[in-house]
Amino acid sequence: MANRLGLTLQHRLPVLSGYSNTSPITSFYYSNSVSSLSKAALKKKSDRGFNLKSPRRLVLGLGAAFWSQFMGMAGNVGAKSFIASASQKSDIEQVLKNVDWPEQFPFKEEDFQRFDETSDLTFYDTPRFVTHIDDPAIAALTKYYSEVFPPSNTPGISILDMCSSWVSHYPPGYKQDRIVGMGMNEEELKRNPVLTEYIVQDLNSNPKLPFEDNSFDVITNVVSVDYLTKPMEIFKEMCRILKPGGLAIMSFSNRCFWTKAISIWTSTGDAEHVMIVGAYFHYARGFEPPQAVDISPNPGRSDPMYIVYSRKASTV
Repeated sequence: MANRLGLTLQHRLPVLSGYSNTSPITSFYYSNSVSSLSKAALKKKSDRGFNLKSPRRLVLGLGAAFWSQFMGMAGNVGAKSFIASASQKSDIEQVLKNVDWPEQFPFKEEDFQRFDETSDLTFYDTPRFVTHIDDPAIAALTKYYSEVFPPSNTPGISILDMCSSWVSHYPPGYKQDRIVGMGMNEEELKRNPVLTEYIVQDLNSNPKLPFEDNSFDVITNVVSVDYLTKPMEIFKEMCRILKPGGLAIMSFSNRCFWTKAISIWTSTGDAEHVMIVGAYFHYARGFEPPQAVDISPNPGRSDPMYIVYSRKASTV
């Protein structure tokens, strides 16, 4: 039976990078107030430069454009609801099975607004030589790449690492003739040893990818799909530059720079995130049906790690 998007919307906010559940910023998130947390306190607490604007509604879209449309359309799927949980691995992997997608793209403009709408170039101006997921999650992602990537040094292979930085989490010693990094900070990209070339570009300002049609065999994006404010334009561009049969891999956890993540992401949980990314692939057209993989290494004990992937249809 088709999954008619009957996901249980659970207002469980994502874990914030570098913070425990008892940190001041988490209290701010739940109270929806800056009265108990000053900008100075944020700066002192964070080594990643969180940037607050003046107070306004924190969760802008609340996912209403998507979730309210379908919450009443279907009951249970296999007598289960897809509540985001690290222990429900099989459920996460079932989210994109036999989805009965609506005819029109279900998201609205406000779903892609963010708490901090200041320039991304300014936000990412200072290099951050940190990792945004923990070591077990990194190891799980690297292992996954080792299983799906073309063998190292395969002639003619080109890979694009979108939203790249100083590390791509590719297998140790992995090489191809062309591995392009596209990111926001040149100092970070220069430090990345796997890249053969790099491009600094703000995809939220310019989603046009500066590559020829049918250029890449693989596109990766690590814990950054939640920051894209023009995802449909970008996913259509991804389809254009992938070779027929080319693989696009979107990986994400439950951590983010929440002020820069889009509203639909910060107001939903892990299973809904899988559905959101799957929707990007579906409505971009030209991709095979997207699939989800839960590669979380230690459910409940380390960062969760999810993959949503698809291939460019060979007939495009």
